[in-house]
Amino acid sequence: MNRSTLIARATGSAATVFAVSFLALSAPAYAASGSGGGGSSDEVTCREGLVYDKAKQMCVREEAANDADLYATGRAVALAGDYERALRLLHSVEDKNDAMVLTMIGYSTRKMGRVEEGIEYYHQALAIEPDNVFTREYLGEGYVSQGRYDLAEVQLAKIEQICGRDCEQYQDLSAAIAGDPDW
Repeated sequence: MNRSTLIARATGSAATVFAVSFLALSAPAYAASGSGGGGSSDEVTCREGLVYDKAKQMCVREEAANDADLYATGRAVALAGDYERALRLLHSVEDKNDAMVLTMIGYSTRKMGRVEEGIEYYHQALAIEPDNVFTREYLGEGYVSQGRYDLAEVQLAKIEQICGRDCEQYQDLSAAIAGDPDW
């Protein structure tokens, strides 16, 4: 017996069944802590077919979501490892001239094993926003995965020029180049 049925039996109210069913569909599936890509700890990942609408503070159908919410959900599911869903969401974003959208398309594509295609997206993102350290980190990681350490070092040097050696992107790419298994 599911939660909706239990509540309906307890209250006998059809309105309660509707309300609980609606909440089950619109409530976030889980809260994901933000890491990398410029996110925050208040990001929410919704069930399949839904996107978190920040203004409404609830999950809505993907086709009703705006670009910012599609990006935020696409990024969150990409970082959680659901690359196919991430690509579907990110390709739904209308503004294809957004460097972070292109970066996360590149990230998801690369993580699915299509490294060269992912690198192409990173180059498109850098053409829009050359100082994007997230894009440069992921591009460098793509080069590391191909054994092209010379090109990864170029990205590391550019990250250092932009944000120094203490920024997370420098540290992460440096660890990848050094062969750290946790990168």
